[in-house]
Amino acid sequence: MDLTVTVGWYMTLAAALFAIGAIGLLLRRNALVMFMSIELMLNAVNLTFVAAGRELGVLEGQLSVLFVMVVAAAEVTVGLAIIVAVFRRRATASVDELAGLKG
Repeated sequence: MDLTVTVGWYMTLAAALFAIGAIGLLLRRNALVMFMSIELMLNAVNLTFVAAGRELGVLEGQLSVLFVMVVAAAEVTVGLAIIVAVFRRRATASVDELAGLKG
């Protein structure tokens, strides 16, 4: 019995992670949960980059993951700062109540 993990398994896992992230983003109204869902979706894309790079035998997949992680780290820094500032001002992290931030 051959128990080799193929690229198809990685792609299936990445698709499941991306779907969980997309559902979390669409259904939840808490800014922190939405933020974590976006990060989960980014990690699913990273998994596909690494799996495709491994299948093709090139390092570009891992290089792409490096750049995505750098951008994600910058996004986490700015996004969490904004969420904390809004939470201190409004005492809520619900995005429904943040619609009144106009002007």
